[in-house]
This record gives sequence, C-alpha cells and structure tokens, in this order.
Amino acid sequence: MRHPEPFLAAHGYAAAAREPLPADASFRRYIRLRGGPRPALLMDAPPPEDVRPFALLARHLLAAGLSVPAILAEDAAAGFLLIEDFGEQNHARLLDAGADPLPLYEEAAEALAALHGVSPPPGLPVWDAAAMGRATAATFLDWWWPAAFGRAAPEAVRAELDEALHAMLAPFAGARGFVHRDYFPANLMRLPEREGARRTGILDFQDAALGHPAYDLVSLVEDARREVAPAVRRAAIARYFAARPGLDRGQFLAAMAAHGAQRHLRVAALWVRLAVRDGKPAYLRYGPLCWGLLARSLSQPACAPLREFLDRHVPDELRRNPAPEL
Repeated sequence: MRHPEPFLAAHGYAAAAREPLPADASFRRYIRLRGGPRPALLMDAPPPEDVRPFALLARHLLAAGLSVPAILAEDAAAGFLLIEDFGEQNHARLLDAGADPLPLYEEAAEALAALHGVSPPPGLPVWDAAAMGRATAATFLDWWWPAAFGRAAPEAVRAELDEALHAMLAPFAGARGFVHRDYFPANLMRLPEREGARRTGILDFQDAALGHPAYDLVSLVEDARREVAPAVRRAAIARYFAARPGLDRGQFLAAMAAHGAQRHLRVAALWVRLAVRDGKPAYLRYGPLCWGLLARSLSQPACAPLREFLDRHVPDELRRNPAPEL
C-alpha cells in the first residue's frame, strides 16, 4: 500500500478505520473508511492505473441520473480518489449467499438499458472490431497459444484471427454507443432504497468505450465467472428489450452472439495471462465456463468466421484452459 495519509487527512479521514477490500484482476485497490465525515471508499490506483477516467465518467453518469459513486475528493496526480460507499451488497455477494437471481438480473438489465441511453462524453476510446481484435490477440495469441502449443503464434495465424474477428463483428458496427465493457454482478450494487434503474449501483466503468451495446448485455447474462440459468437469462434480455423498445430484436441477438464469442475467447485466454504473468492461477477455474460459453456462441450463424478460424487451428481437445500448474 502506498501512503495516502496526507490525502485522507486533508479531507477529514485521518482517524478513519481502514478495511481493505478484496483485490480484483487490476492494480487498483480499495479501502473502506469508517469513522470519517461520511461513509467512503479510498481508491488507490498506482501506475499504470489512472483515476481520471473514473472521475470523469462518474460525474457524467451522475448528471444523467444513474447510480454511480459520487466523487468526494480527488488527487489524480497521486492516484487517489475518495468515492461514495454503496455498502457491501453487490450482486455477486448476494447471489453467492443464495439470493433469488431473477430480480437481480432484471434490475441489472433495466439499469443497463438506462446506461445505454446516456449520451457518451467526448473522448471515449472506440471498442470496435479493430480494438477487439487487438485485445483478443493480446490474450489468446500472446498467452493462451504458447501455453497450449508450446510456441509463439505464427504471423499468418495472427492475420487470420484479425480477419475472422473483423468479418464477424463488422456487420454490427453501425450501432455504436456508450458501453461499460465489464458489466457483471461483482460490479453492480443493490440499492433497495432507490427506485427504477437507480436501484442498481454501477461500479468500475473507467474502461467504458464507444461500442455495440450487445457487448454489455452478453457480459451480464453470459457471465465469465458464474452460470446464469436459461430462464434468468431470458428474463433479463426481455427486461432490457422492454426498456428499449426501438431495437431490432433479431439483429441485436445476432450481435450478442458475435460479441459474446469474441469476449468468451478473449476472457478464457485472459485467465491464462493472469496465471502465468501475474501469478494468479485461481482464475483458471473459470476456464471451462468460458470455453463452454464460447462453444454455445459459435453455434450461431453470426459467429461463422470465428468458428471457421478455430476449426482450422484449434482442435476441440485443446479448447480448454491449460493445466493449473502453468
């Protein structure tokens, strides 16, 4: 932990009790502060993290009426933020404790529809076929491929994967708007005292971009870390469409299949990078789920280009995580 004492003291939290929260896959750390002027979290974001995108987007989304943490104090140069504390009831914790998933997923879908109705601020990066291709190569080819085959991915394979992803995703390039890019239960808070879309608090939006909204919905209902029952998945999708009645349902579902295939392949390989590069092998346990979700996506017509690429280069018996000892 770095030394946030001057920052905390300047804003009335010098004597606050500190409770570190569980770390995620990033370099950010969060500390719950008890005993200060109001409940708050300290975000400690050392390089290469940057608190400025979070602060910018938080203010933008708050102004749009969504439930995101208010920024209480900021020292961008030092990498510290004080943010509103929404408490401990995130959707993941509630689900793990046995809560009924149906209302949680329906509320999350309603909040997501509201998020997708917000005009994005200027300067967001683009999450298009080219960006998704680079992100997929950075996990699947740079980390999964050497672990599976014992050698680097050939340049010809890199070119083929890029072409396959572009062919799969380009048909949906016209529907571009605000996307969260990591919309799943651990980043969602239950706020029962609020109403409508504001009942769901939204966290970790600092990597938001301009992309297809199907990416976020598939992130929610085809979670890389937990099974979502088919009935719950259907109900969440129905709630989302009810909140956005102008969408072309068939086109949107095809976009979900295509963006889901890209996401599942990228994230399945991300677990390998976290294990090998970052010394976090526990993430490998999510591999079978991601590969299973990928197989389901690949059965859809919209995913034919990626399916054909994998059929050429990755036999079925290798479509899995490597052994945990890696």
